[in-house]
Amino acid sequence: MNIERAILIAFLGNYLVNTVVAALVSLVPASGATGLLTPQYITFVIASAVLIFILAWWYKARDVKDGLTFGVVGFLVAIVTAFVTGVSGVLAQTGSFSTVMSVLPNFWPFLANWSTLVLAGYWIVPAALLGWWNARGMQRPMSSGMM
Repeated sequence: MNIERAILIAFLGNYLVNTVVAALVSLVPASGATGLLTPQYITFVIASAVLIFILAWWYKARDVKDGLTFGVVGFLVAIVTAFVTGVSGVLAQTGSFSTVMSVLPNFWPFLANWSTLVLAGYWIVPAALLGWWNARGMQRPMSSGMM
């Protein structure tokens, strides 16, 4: 499939997840629970996965390979966007490149977190699942009849 199309749709998807889905999930009442298993976080992950499923359908993931491609591209777009947003935010707040250089090592702990695994999950799993589902319905070429 078209990688440029995957990047553009993934960028739109990342924006929709981080703004629209997050705004809708903020309507879920907050609970006293802590950690990853709060009602808001679970709702966020499910709503994000549904959105990614729809975007993978728009991307036309015809098989598992297309779905995995879209999911991995979307995950990478989300990571790169978080990095660029973080670096530009620090630069805008401080106006200092040395401060930017001092916070760059903090990006590794950001990546080495359970939330990054969840991010990969809600980008890759629904897209691959849609690709698998679409591949099931594809017509297989008939044999030529020669034995």
